Amino acid sequence: MKNLMKTCIYAAVLALALHPLLLQSQEKAVEKPRGDDYYVIETVPTPSGVVLEGGGIEFMADGQIAVSSRRGDIYLFQDPLQKDPSKITNKLFQEGLHEVLGLAERDGWLYATQRGEVSRLKDLDGDGLADVVETVSDEWEINGDYHEYAFGSKFDKNGDIWVVLCLTGSFSSQNKYRGWCLRVNADGTTVPTCSGIRSPGGIGANVDGEIFYTDNQGPWNGTCSLKWLRPKSFQGHPGGNSWYKSTEAIGARPKDPVSGSRIMAEAKKIPEFEPPAILFPYRKMGQSASGIVCDTSSGKFGPFQNQMFVGDQTFSWIMRVDLQMVKGHYQGACFPFITGLGSGTLALEQAPNGMLFTGGTNRGWGSRGSKPYSLERIQWTGKVPFEVLNMKAKHDGFELKFTQPVDPKTAGDVNSYKLPTYTYIYQSSYGSPEVDHVEAKVTNASVSKDGLSVRLTVDKLYQGHVHELHLDGVLSSAGKKLRNAVGYYTLNYLPEPMKK
Repeated sequence: MKNLMKTCIYAAVLALALHPLLLQSQEKAVEKPRGDDYYVIETVPTPSGVVLEGGGIEFMADGQIAVSSRRGDIYLFQDPLQKDPSKITNKLFQEGLHEVLGLAERDGWLYATQRGEVSRLKDLDGDGLADVVETVSDEWEINGDYHEYAFGSKFDKNGDIWVVLCLTGSFSSQNKYRGWCLRVNADGTTVPTCSGIRSPGGIGANVDGEIFYTDNQGPWNGTCSLKWLRPKSFQGHPGGNSWYKSTEAIGARPKDPVSGSRIMAEAKKIPEFEPPAILFPYRKMGQSASGIVCDTSSGKFGPFQNQMFVGDQTFSWIMRVDLQMVKGHYQGACFPFITGLGSGTLALEQAPNGMLFTGGTNRGWGSRGSKPYSLERIQWTGKVPFEVLNMKAKHDGFELKFTQPVDPKTAGDVNSYKLPTYTYIYQSSYGSPEVDHVEAKVTNASVSKDGLSVRLTVDKLYQGHVHELHLDGVLSSAGKKLRNAVGYYTLNYLPEPMKK
């Protein structure tokens, strides 16, 4: 508990130092729903006088949602699925914690990933307030650096919480396990799991329970990305590799990458290196990738069952990700999904009825969403948008599936598609421009009999490149344009041809 007390004191000092204007409450006026014909965004009222920068969201067993704040508060929201969001009420559960960026419930305990530890909290007398706060794990170290975030996952299938730790200043590792992923077991045992992390913005699982995190543009990260936390892997940034001296859990320190190279060139030389599953092209697909959630609602949130949704803090929006396993590694495509959220998107959580909740903040970075903080929910209207459902790589092109039948004439015309490709410099300098531009040519487009899929043949695929597919000419059988007419496929590995 000593570490927790230090954490609480530090959070309190920060709170007292904040400018009073930052503590002004948001307007309580009822806001009209936003969005489009397919997905509606609604504002959830937040506590008056509280800056609730939603860093973690958990749907509780009793039907409430717990929402944690970067400023150390946790609130419980009652009846969050009711028809009128303006009637949702809330109550303080705990305050004085340290930047909670992950919540998970188990056996009546609410687990909170703070900057310096994983804690668990419990209401013993049923009054809605936490009576006990216990340290579960504090096996990593912190100092006063602004960037030393710790993002915590939900429980995995083994009952572990995965914690990804930002580098000190997001550039170097001045404190133990900064730039690492750790697994916290139920008994508090902490297992180093991956190295090579730079600046995470969120963590979550795919439909199979494998854990991914988002990393942000900077040194050794040409652009933001979604990365698979394959146990014992190196995620690409060597800044924290000095901590291999503290553990034998994931093997020997890997060879350092060569600055100025390319991701896949280094992946071929460093067996431990797990290349990013998804590269989010900078300024095309956001600038600060954040929270992750997988749609496991069985169609209650539209046609994107088992796909992942990923937030972006700067652009205040949510992207959609369709993964594909090729040669033992994840890669795949990302698509725009929904824009216009109130603040910088951070935490994501899906309710059992499919409704998607998101918390936002713009402190520390600007965001397109103009509010300093937000809590919102997104509902599917029941109408199916005309979209590319998924994009899978083949040895000689891509197979596209659509949410609605396509018009055979436009979808079968190769002139309806454009496919520029490019990659990024893998370097110790900050970020990278798009480089190595090559235009791939779609040579054939074959439409299936039911109109729900199109097989594209391409003159050449480029390993290690983002393949940016534009489908502006494709119409549905009803003559509609695509809701989002672009997809970005990260092609790390080329699939083998199908055996006849």
